[in-house]
Amino acid sequence: MSTVTSTESKDLAPVSTETLTALLVTKERPPRPSSLSTSLTFGWRAMLKIKHVPEQLFDVTAFPIMNLLMFTYLFGGALAGSPDDYIQFVLPGILVMSVVMITMYTGVSVNIDIEKGVFDRFRSLPIWRPSAMVGYLLGDALRYTIASVVMLAMGLLLGYRADGGFVGVVAGIALLLVFSFAFSWIWTMFGLMLRTEKSVMSVSMMVIFPLTFLSNVFVDPRTMPGWLQAFVNNSPVTHLASAVRGLMAGDWPADEIAWTLGWSGLFVVVFGPVTMRLYNRK
Repeated sequence: MSTVTSTESKDLAPVSTETLTALLVTKERPPRPSSLSTSLTFGWRAMLKIKHVPEQLFDVTAFPIMNLLMFTYLFGGALAGSPDDYIQFVLPGILVMSVVMITMYTGVSVNIDIEKGVFDRFRSLPIWRPSAMVGYLLGDALRYTIASVVMLAMGLLLGYRADGGFVGVVAGIALLLVFSFAFSWIWTMFGLMLRTEKSVMSVSMMVIFPLTFLSNVFVDPRTMPGWLQAFVNNSPVTHLASAVRGLMAGDWPADEIAWTLGWSGLFVVVFGPVTMRLYNRK
């Protein structure tokens, strides 16, 4: 029988390996982490990436400001008579467009981690499987919030006034975050399907650009041809922009809010299971 003897104290009696094994087997193991705790842990991991690579905040700060200034002063006079009048209409729309466009970086981050082999380690852990994906989306929610705050701050400097006050603004941003969280599941699917991050960005832009520009973000759809109105009026981005615009203006656009929440639920129900199926097979 083999024994284990302490080399630091002669007062300790030798212990057999069978006894040590029995102690390790019978000792109570720590409880398995909950799905919430693991999702928050992965969300914190995504936030630490922002801390160590702050340059990735460029797309949620400089890009939205550039869009707001460009569209307000280039097209404001032609579309609404003056930039001051146009910004009351266009700021919520550009806010929606900017946040929706940066959702694609969720898929890019997933693809990069897959290429580095990080997901092989995640799959071997005794945790709730979707927590890694949910963590990405929770971390990106911080980026969406930063983009919203930056846009509103710049809008206030340019003359935008939200008649809905603080409550209306918070409600509009909350609805935007819910939609963006659900919409990001599409890009996690692409991040798992495509082989390179450039492919993920290319495919994402091909989807996002038509979806955001063919909406009521910049102009009222009533000025468009009838066949185009049919598409624009039923676009999820149009419903979202109308809902956010109404909430910030002090209204309660119940139909648009319902449509936005419905689209959000549809994205999660359809693309969530597909993403997890790809994740388990990757």
